[in-house]
Amino acid sequence: MTEVNRKIHVIGINSYKFDDLSLKLQNLFLEIEHIAVPNSYLEEIKPWSENELLKKKSFFSSNSNSELLNWLRSQKTDVILISRGDPLWFGIGRILLENFSKDELSFYPSNTCIQLAFSKLKIPWQDTVNVSIHGRDSTKLVEALKAKPSSLSIITDSNKKSLEIIKENLSELHLIDFYDFWLCEEIGFNKENIRKLNLKESLPSDISSLNIVVLTKTKKNYSNNNLPLFGISDQIFKTFDDRPNLLTKREVRVQILADLELPKNGVIWDIGAGSGSIGLEALKLRPDLDLFCFDKRIGSKSLILENSKRLSVKPKFIFEEDINNILNTRNLSSFEKPNRLIIGGCDKKTKLQIIKKTGY
Repeated sequence: MTEVNRKIHVIGINSYKFDDLSLKLQNLFLEIEHIAVPNSYLEEIKPWSENELLKKKSFFSSNSNSELLNWLRSQKTDVILISRGDPLWFGIGRILLENFSKDELSFYPSNTCIQLAFSKLKIPWQDTVNVSIHGRDSTKLVEALKAKPSSLSIITDSNKKSLEIIKENLSELHLIDFYDFWLCEEIGFNKENIRKLNLKESLPSDISSLNIVVLTKTKKNYSNNNLPLFGISDQIFKTFDDRPNLLTKREVRVQILADLELPKNGVIWDIGAGSGSIGLEALKLRPDLDLFCFDKRIGSKSLILENSKRLSVKPKFIFEEDINNILNTRNLSSFEKPNRLIIGGCDKKTKLQIIKKTGY
C-alpha cells in the first residue's frame, strides 16, 4: 500500500474571525501554505494571511466540484480545506471520503449551523428531523413533513427557490399554520439574522444566500370552552416530545376514568402523574374533588400546572418528589386519605407499600 505523505486538513468554521479558531487550528493555518476556500468565503478568509510574519499563502477558490478534487490530488504537501460547520454533516466530508483515503484526511468540525440556530432560538433539538434540499430534490422533505415532527431543520440551496419549495410543500400538506417558519441567515457570522416569516405573505426580497430554515410546531392557545365533557384529545395536553410516556393516551384514559366511578366529593391521588392527564380530567368531570398529584420527574410540576390551565382546573397539591421518599419520611396523617387512587410508573413493591400506608 502506498504511504500517504501529506494530509488534507478539513476545517469547519462558523465565523470569519481568525481568533475564533482554536490555537491548534491557528497554528495549522500559519504552517500550511496551500488553502482551499469556498468562493463565497474567499474575501473574508484572505485577511487571515495579511500579517507580514506569516508564510505567504496560496488560496484556491473552491466550488466543491471536480476542479477542487483535481486540485487536492495535485498537491504534494499538506493542504487546508475550509468548510462550513461540520464537514461530515451534509457537507463535503462524504465526497472527500469517496475520493481520498481516510489516512489522507483529518477533520476538524465546528458547530453545525443547525446546532447554532437552535441555540439562538433557545429550543431543544434532540428530536429534530434534519433534511437537506441543497442540490437534492424535495422527496425527503415531503416525507419528513408528513410525519409532522415537533421541529425540522432544512439545509437549503443558496437561492430563493429553496424557500419557495418549502413554502409550497407546507401549503400543499396544509401545514402553514402547524409550524412557525424561522429563516436563519449567516448563522455565526457578522451579519447573522434570524426572523420568523409569515408564509401567508410573499417571501422577503433581501434574503442572504447563506441561509437555513427551522420549523417549530406552533404553540396554540387552548380554550376550555371548546373541550368535550369527556375524552379530551391528547393534543390538548402539553408533554415533553422526548418523553411521550408522560401522557396516558385518550382511549386508555377514558377507560380508567370510567372504572374509577368518580364520586362528587372526596380526594383523589394521582401517583406517577406525568403530565397529569388522568387526574386533571377527573377534576374536570368532578370539580369538587381534591386532587393530589405526585411525580418524581424534574419539570413534572410545571407540566401539570400548564395542563391545569388548559383544562381550567386546579389541583390541591402537586408534589415533584419520589413517592417512596414521601412514604418513608413524611407523616401521612397530614394528608387527606384518598377516596380514589391512581398508581402509575411504580414497581409492584412500591404499589403495595402505597396501598398499605394509605389504608386504601
